[in-house]
Amino acid sequence: MSYLDVLSESKDLVTPGMSACQGCGGELILRKVLQISGENTIIGIPPGCMAGAGVVGWNFSNGLKIPVHIPLLDNTASLLSGVTAMYQKMGREDVNIIGLAGDGATADCGFQSLSAAAERGEHMLYVCYDNEGYMNTGFQRSSTTFKGSQTSTTPVGKVKKGKKENRKNIPMIMAMHGAAYVATASPGHMKDMVEKIEKGIAASKHGFAYLHIISPCPTGWVSKPECGIDLAKKAVKSNYFPLFEVEEGVWRRTVPNPKPIPVTDFIAGLRKFKHLGEDELAEIQEYVDKNNELLEKLTREVS
Repeated sequence: MSYLDVLSESKDLVTPGMSACQGCGGELILRKVLQISGENTIIGIPPGCMAGAGVVGWNFSNGLKIPVHIPLLDNTASLLSGVTAMYQKMGREDVNIIGLAGDGATADCGFQSLSAAAERGEHMLYVCYDNEGYMNTGFQRSSTTFKGSQTSTTPVGKVKKGKKENRKNIPMIMAMHGAAYVATASPGHMKDMVEKIEKGIAASKHGFAYLHIISPCPTGWVSKPECGIDLAKKAVKSNYFPLFEVEEGVWRRTVPNPKPIPVTDFIAGLRKFKHLGEDELAEIQEYVDKNNELLEKLTREVS
């Protein structure tokens, strides 16, 4: 069955009444994850854009059409570890246990419980929708925010020129945990994303699975809502956000990129980067190139 058949024949378990921003990558990701996981799913969504957009409703005509829990910002993986343990005790591996969290709840305060769940091999799929900041509260920097980004806590002026630090490479870190399945995905490459969601759900039946998905944010990135998919594609094409998977320790580049475009082609339309000069842009390009070289070395043996 093709990915188009999978999506066309699956129920949309997110009601039309969501209040996410127009062009929100996070809402698209949430809808596709639940379309593929189906109604036999329990999901945990911590405070953030998706929780604030109305995933918990008053009845099945709003919110989500499956059980959803909003834990604290830092304990999504802990909550789901308990849910997983309960279903395992009941002998039930048929229920899909999924976490869907932003980058702040994943890479920052939630990383302790996330890392621990991965180390224990908890049977769950954890999905991070990465919009590179705490968007729900006005776009503060997170540890996945790219260097040079202008945010409300990394302003641009005479003294400060945006975020000073490079981003934390969470997909690489999670792969080093020895998880059953780790992958990056982009809504600009829907077939690849659907296949990885399917693999992640399958892997969650016997271990810990992690997906890191780029989530264009028109509000925080200050981009046009209709440009989200194009931005997601350019992020991949520029190697700003390369697509790969690690399955049982085997690394594979799922969308090869032999002729990448300059990073400037991706970030040119984003206001959070508009203050950067040639030296800063060259530094970002160098960082992207070095990360891509590392990924090429890791995937070379099986490409």
